[in-house]
Amino acid sequence: MTDAFILDAVRTPRGRGRPDGSLHTITPVQLAAQTLAALRDRNGLDTAQVDDVVLGCVTPVGEQGADIARVASLVAGYDESVPGKQLNRFCASALESVNTAAAQIMSGQDEIVIGGGVESMSRVPMGSDGGAWAIDPQVAWHQYFVPQGVSADLIATLEGFTREHLDAYAVESQRRAAFAQQAGYFDRAIVPVKDVIGEVVLAKDEYLRPGTSLADLAKLKPAFTQMGEEGGFDAVAIQRYPQVETIHHVHTAGNSSGIVDGAAAVLLGSKRAARKAGIKPRARIRAFASIGSEPTIMLTGPAGASRKALKRARMKPADIDLWEINEAFASVVLRYLRDMDLSADKVNVNGGAIALGHPLGATGAVILSMVLDELERRDLSTALVTLCIGAGMGTATIIERV
Repeated sequence: MTDAFILDAVRTPRGRGRPDGSLHTITPVQLAAQTLAALRDRNGLDTAQVDDVVLGCVTPVGEQGADIARVASLVAGYDESVPGKQLNRFCASALESVNTAAAQIMSGQDEIVIGGGVESMSRVPMGSDGGAWAIDPQVAWHQYFVPQGVSADLIATLEGFTREHLDAYAVESQRRAAFAQQAGYFDRAIVPVKDVIGEVVLAKDEYLRPGTSLADLAKLKPAFTQMGEEGGFDAVAIQRYPQVETIHHVHTAGNSSGIVDGAAAVLLGSKRAARKAGIKPRARIRAFASIGSEPTIMLTGPAGASRKALKRARMKPADIDLWEINEAFASVVLRYLRDMDLSADKVNVNGGAIALGHPLGATGAVILSMVLDELERRDLSTALVTLCIGAGMGTATIIERV
């Protein structure tokens, strides 16, 4: 089997996903195109040698519809011979795109493939694509559908995580992210985003709230109480988990991931292709895996996906130097730490989506780029990246520096 190597990884800064966010005036295709252009320019890449572009997008409608991967590659000035495809595995879309790109290389069918993702949450609102799982009563009834926030609160209730546990984790995420940004740890991967006249509109992540304290977070109201109680979703979840008497709503805007805009792209290639292009590989894809999990609680898939990937790589948790799990909600990370028996000082070492934001279809590639840079900075070898996924799934990828 041919090895797939990561040759480079770039991302945009994450802009607040609101009309007053710095990236709101930048279209999704421009966000994606600017990361693709950066990969080309940083590496002197002959784009005619690129076999495919695979981009994740969770809400592929409107400006993000009609195969944004192909359109973005054309807008970036890539050779017209380069095809593109859009992929949707909800929050793991970008990581799954990287895995798909790696698989195309490992199978021997392609030599150079770009994987990544894009999401402009300020311009294409989350959930605007609909979907039978949530809106078809016959489907929702039989699957015990509840929104993700209620699922996160269900995890916290079952695991005994209190509001104080979640807020303490959120404060630490903010602290780590603020320190990393100040120290310049994100600089290598970040591509400053420019507007139509070439002016930089955002050069660093803007969602952070440095100095956030427990007292600050304690002032926030639970985000999913009304949805759960008045919307009837608590009752649905309790039907599926009858051992729960009452769901404790403990997640807030402060201990959940932020809504942001962003894009990311990862250049992958075989050893032969890297040599031909004159690019030194940075890491090798050791293994990857995706699983399905119970869809009502929904967000517990990362542990199963991680174990599956570790088994495929013939590795144990002790063989992994750094871990990245997307901070969709604080309870997701705390449960993962418990499930995998991990030390918190090896997990999300530079903060995560609670502090930096979660641009749905791009996040997997964003956190992959972050952990790759951190492996190099610390001169470590291996990392595992994983995300929880809507409808009950998990995806994980193991990389190793070369």
